[in-house]
Amino acid sequence: MLYDVIIIGSGPAGLSAAIYAERAKLKTLVLEKAPMSGGQILNTYEVDNYPGIPGVGGFDLGSKFRAHADAVGCQFVTAEVLEIKNEADHKVIVTDKETYQTKTIVLASGATHRTLGVPGEEELMGMGVSYCATCDGIFFKDKEVFVIGGGYAAAQESVFLTRYASHVTIIMREKEFTCPEKVSAKAKQNEKISILYNTKVLEVRGDEEMIKSITYCNDLTGEKTTFAPDNERFGVFIFAGYEPVTEFVRDIIKLNDKDYIVTDCAKKTSIDGVYAAGDVCEKNLRQVVTAVGDGAAASTEMERYISEIKKRKL
Repeated sequence: MLYDVIIIGSGPAGLSAAIYAERAKLKTLVLEKAPMSGGQILNTYEVDNYPGIPGVGGFDLGSKFRAHADAVGCQFVTAEVLEIKNEADHKVIVTDKETYQTKTIVLASGATHRTLGVPGEEELMGMGVSYCATCDGIFFKDKEVFVIGGGYAAAQESVFLTRYASHVTIIMREKEFTCPEKVSAKAKQNEKISILYNTKVLEVRGDEEMIKSITYCNDLTGEKTTFAPDNERFGVFIFAGYEPVTEFVRDIIKLNDKDYIVTDCAKKTSIDGVYAAGDVCEKNLRQVVTAVGDGAAASTEMERYISEIKKRKL
């Protein structure tokens, strides 16, 4: 079967593109790596800047996007994309399950959590180290929690974690939050939150059951501190940014020096018929509202491209 468009990724950008494509009566398929649509917002406690729905839960918003896509008849397949091939008159997408053919592609594969790369982080993932406050916050009721990062997610999720934790300590390498003051103010003014600026994590230690200690250092004074409560469970939540999921297109699509996909204003990539949308793109602002806009723009331009191809064949 030859699809008109295959969309890779089912976050806000991918779902927006799918809705627009389906409404344009194009033969559309969405490939999603995980069996639950919504992308990163599913792990976000609250989205307070999406127009018309202030204070909506991230999971609820993601669910609404998927419900809309289902309502217009979008087709979904759970599969991991391994490779894309650019043939003369179509594209080939190789997944871990099947191989698909399509006239156009919208890349909306998003981004994954960036790790700190410190000793113990990988080994203790799921045993105290987490990248999702809404997923794991409840496991640290009345416990100490550390939040690593100084951006939007760190500020917002640290406040959320005070619902469970006895105390939250934010550790950031910067001398100030990098997110808007309105967001960071909630963390700064919360009596259950302490903030350590100009500080970096050196390591986390533990066993097969839980974290035992975290060591960090003040970059200005050089002072090292180790937090190691006796047999007391505590959590380390890391919000150090994201890395784009672009490994599978590295050899055929132009990427910038940080591996984000380079597009023009119409979301076209370096290959005709291939577009990109959302957090996987080179852009200044990565928010739900911009991802949705990207998806709409990419799908609209893709529809125009397909129309031109049909005209040339007449």
